[in-house]
Amino acid sequence: MAPQARSGSRTRIPLNRERVLRAAVKLADEGGIESVTMRRLAEELGAEAMSLYYHVANKDDLLDGIADAVAMEINRAADRAGAPSGGASWKAAMRRRILAARQVLLRHPWAPGLFETRTTTSPAIIGHFDALVGLMRDGGFSHDLAHHALHALGSRALGFSQELFDPGDGAAPSDAAVAEMASQFPHLAAMLTEIAHDDPESTLGWCDDQTEFEFGLDLILDGLDDMRRQP
Repeated sequence: MAPQARSGSRTRIPLNRERVLRAAVKLADEGGIESVTMRRLAEELGAEAMSLYYHVANKDDLLDGIADAVAMEINRAADRAGAPSGGASWKAAMRRRILAARQVLLRHPWAPGLFETRTTTSPAIIGHFDALVGLMRDGGFSHDLAHHALHALGSRALGFSQELFDPGDGAAPSDAAVAEMASQFPHLAAMLTEIAHDDPESTLGWCDDQTEFEFGLDLILDGLDDMRRQP
């Protein structure tokens, strides 16, 4: 009779680059990208820190790999959201692809900041932009207009947008703060009096981020569609 495995014994799963990167993404999701260190990653994987260097050359290689992993997740999500793209339907296809990318980044809110720090662009990111240009070409865009479109979309093409400023704690301005603003900044104070509301899940604290993102995206896509149809 074959010997029984000792109770409570565990089979060690061999390390590989994919497993290391997946664990690093998990750490970043839990504590932000700054929480991803070789020591903590080794603890997460139940391995020695030095063993990680067989799979990632150094910290920069690890961060490049994490960025690439998120970019590949974007492409998979965007491909699943695919829609017919020829003619006038290019806009719906673009919108669906970009909003699919945004859903990935909402799961990994640290990723936009990571993308900005990389000195090389992930091949998967390049693939995402290539797909967007393909959708525009299917819709009748010239290469020149598609090039302008990518500049107009900017980071929105990847599903995020840069905020104008960081409000600190993200809380909506109090009535007293708005009243104090009124004498010096009357137009902003009047706007905030009407539209400010608490939304702790948003970037600014008083805006619906998803609504504002889609508003800006639709504005750009509608403008591009008008240009596309010009003789």
